[in-house]
Amino acid sequence: MGTTHSADGTAIGFDSWGCGQPLIMVDGATGYRATSQLPRQVGEQLGTEFRVYGYDRRGRGESGDTAPYAPQREIEDLAALIDAAGAPALVCGFSSGAVLALDAAAAGLPIEKLALFEPPFVVGDSRPPLPGDYVERLDAAIDEGRPGDAAEIFLTAAIGLPPQAVSGMRQGPFWPTLEAVAHTIAYDGRVMGTTMSGAPLPADRWAALTVPTLILYGTGTEPWLVTGARALADLLPTASLQAVDGAQHSVAAEVLAPALRQFARGERGAPLQ
Repeated sequence: MGTTHSADGTAIGFDSWGCGQPLIMVDGATGYRATSQLPRQVGEQLGTEFRVYGYDRRGRGESGDTAPYAPQREIEDLAALIDAAGAPALVCGFSSGAVLALDAAAAGLPIEKLALFEPPFVVGDSRPPLPGDYVERLDAAIDEGRPGDAAEIFLTAAIGLPPQAVSGMRQGPFWPTLEAVAHTIAYDGRVMGTTMSGAPLPADRWAALTVPTLILYGTGTEPWLVTGARALADLLPTASLQAVDGAQHSVAAEVLAPALRQFARGERGAPLQ
């Protein structure tokens, strides 16, 4: 367990496993070390080749949360972690964390290669877009002391669960853990920007990206996530697209680790499905 400090002084907690080139994993919305075992599991798979890092994004777990929030602060958090780990790093982001990693690479952080698992872009009519006031509704729920309502907005509007399903989830034992990080859901909404609106992806947002980029999606995932992954691959000249065994916006370490090893070595992955 370790701690580094971002440019604004915010403490960022992290763990690492193995030895070798730094491989930093960036969680998506609501994910952090206490709830995700994937970085440790990947570290166990790749520990003789990489030093795998998992960290708590700002506002979660053992990391601080200096106000006011801006996506740039999270890029600075990742920069501090890369500096502590030793540059250049391989960075692997998941869901909205993939978009944060993409922004960080485009901003010029010392990232040698970039792997992105299912960035949740909503392109065209692949699924209903996020409401235009999504972030404002999240902010209002938090400001009014309703973290559970913020979590429900996320699960229904962003994830697409029916309200009746979320009603039952609110009685589950994991709900307090979700409420504890509900204030950060709007952070990911700001990272996503307009990329869940159904509009074409913004070509200029990542125009400065030059590093090799691997875009991954699970073979059993939601079709709209595949559409978003393909749209990003079409947009980025340095990108390749690979399908891996997986479903429901998740991937097992024993599937992810070999794909990352192949990518790091410059080898071609399995053909698209």
